[in-house]
This record gives sequence, C-alpha cells and structure tokens, in this order.
Amino acid sequence: MAVHQRAEVRVWQRRSTPAQLLLWCGWLLLVVVTVFAWQLMTRETLWVFVADAPQQAADIGARMWPPRWSYMERLWWPLWETLNIATLGTLLALLVAVPTAFLAARNTTPSVRLVRPLALLVIVTSRSINALIWGLLLVAIIGPGQLAGIFAIALRSIGFIGKLLYEAIEEIDAGQVEAVAATGASRAQVIDYAIVPQVAPALAGIVLFRWDINIRESTILGLVGAGGIGLALESSLNVLAWPQVSLILLVILVTVLLSEWVSARVRHALI
Repeated sequence: MAVHQRAEVRVWQRRSTPAQLLLWCGWLLLVVVTVFAWQLMTRETLWVFVADAPQQAADIGARMWPPRWSYMERLWWPLWETLNIATLGTLLALLVAVPTAFLAARNTTPSVRLVRPLALLVIVTSRSINALIWGLLLVAIIGPGQLAGIFAIALRSIGFIGKLLYEAIEEIDAGQVEAVAATGASRAQVIDYAIVPQVAPALAGIVLFRWDINIRESTILGLVGAGGIGLALESSLNVLAWPQVSLILLVILVTVLLSEWVSARVRHALI
C-alpha cells in the first residue's frame, strides 16, 4: 500500500515571529511615548487661544501689508553688519576647526588616547550649544554688539567644520600618504603634499556651506543683543511696527536666498 506524504509548505516571512513581536512592541512603545509627550506639552495649553490663532494671524498679516519701504534706508547698515558677522565668524572658526580636525582624525592625530578625545570634546561642545545660547553668554561676558555675534557664530561653527573635515581626513586614500612617506618626507610634508590636496575640495565645500548657514543664524543674533539686522527686528517687534517687521523679514529672505545662490555657484566652481 502506497503511503502518500504531503510536503510541508513553508510560507516566506520577512521577519521571524520573535522579531515581528519585538517590532510591534517597539511601535506600541512609540505610541505610548508620543501620547505621553503630547499630554505633557499641552497640559497648560489654553485652547481658546489656539482656536483664535487663525484670526490673530490674519489680523497681524493685514497689519504687515504693505511693507514700509521707506524704512529700507535704515536697514542697509544692519544688513552689512549681519554679513560681516557671518563672514568673520566663519573665518575665525576655520582657523580653529582645521587644526582641531587634524587632531581628531585617527590617521593624523599625535595621540589616539589623549589628544583625539580632547579634540573630539571641543567639536562636540561646539555642536551641542546653539548660536543663540552662545550669543546670550557672550553678550553677558563682553557686552552687546557685533563682536559678541562674531564669536557666537565662530564657536558654533567650529564643531560643524571640524566634524565634517576630520571625517573627510579619515577617508583619504592611504596609498598617496604611503607614497609620500616612502620618499623620506617629514610628518608635516606628508600632511602638506599627501593629505591637504585630498581634503582641500571638501574643506572648501564645508566652509561655504557653513557660511551659508551662518548668514541665516546671524540674522537672529540681534534678538539677544549681538548686533545685525536682528536688532532692528527686535526693535520693530517691541513697538508693534508690523510694516517694518514685514520689510525686515523680506530683506532676510532675499539675503538668505542670495547667499544660498552664491554658495552653490562657488561650490560648483571649486569642487
């Protein structure tokens, strides 16, 4: 008598059953955390003001139009200050970020155990604190004005430039470094002839990208007394001069668009 055995049919699954359960538990935890965070954030919210927000926004928008074009003659100098703050802050950050990046990269640092952690600490500290917070601290230390804004932009930019640059240094072609070192070149000559040419295009792109970001950040540093066009914005907001506010916002928008266009064109030419 013939015995018929039915072949076992295996159904393909993307994940195993434990992995699927773990995924669902993760989604459930995410939902719980989201609901808890929403309740925490809206615990003291006055919903009557939220419901009235569209009418308030429409009222302020009507007051902001048309912009007060005659106020433009008083914005040229603050706008120039803003550009100077962004540019000088970026250049100052560059002077500190480049050696910091070489100290942080594994293939160029003098000591992986001692010097590299210190360089990484500088980079992380710079990136962890927002430019507005740097501005607040510096205004309290050295007083209001453009100098505080320049140092705030610089301190914020060191971590950005340093991190991207040291990652670019670690990704260079080691063969070129070995070839130059084989000629008997010193450590400084190896860096000059084998490493710098490889990372120079990346550095140019990083600096231009950061300068573009700093243009945007420097426009609001005036809100904490660090100079620039943000100071004019704060003054107009304090007196509820909405036509002036709309003009300042328009100037900031045009400035940011132009800086982004210039940055993109220069990066395309250099890289």
